[in-house]
Amino acid sequence: MDAHGPVACHRDMRESDQSLVAAAKAGSRDAASELFSRHWDDARRVALATCRRRAMADDVAQDAMVQAFAALETFRGEGPFGAWLRRIVVTRALNALRDERRLVPLDDADAPVWDEPHVGDAGLARAVSALPHDQRVAVQLRYGADLTPPEIADALGVAVGTVHSRLARALAGLRTALEVADA
Repeated sequence: MDAHGPVACHRDMRESDQSLVAAAKAGSRDAASELFSRHWDDARRVALATCRRRAMADDVAQDAMVQAFAALETFRGEGPFGAWLRRIVVTRALNALRDERRLVPLDDADAPVWDEPHVGDAGLARAVSALPHDQRVAVQLRYGADLTPPEIADALGVAVGTVHSRLARALAGLRTALEVADA
């Protein structure tokens, strides 16, 4: 952090990313490598929060990074590079999950559950897995990837109010499901 506080520090990081993007667009492998190194952990974290399975998350994050660097010319720099990349990761993750459902039809009893050991409460994991898709993704990005509602809105391409609504409905549904499970 510099003397101007966290906002100036964030702005410097964004400007730095923008200069790296410009250099990568001009053919600098070092700049592309630095962008990759700088954003890989976040891409993987978002993919894991969305997919909830390590192997799929690794594949999604790799695919998203390849797609992002192949489409680097389309990045206009109107927002942070990380937010642009995050949207690609979420889109790739949702597509991968959709493709998987097309290949293996699931009924409600076979709905995938989170396979992460840190979830802790198996009842909570089952309740989250049973949420409607849009609510489950919002919860996973908020609490699994620790994204803010504006970041989730940007990643999903929806309004912030939509994210708040999905989270509120999801939390109400979880509360009800967990109360019934306790009864």
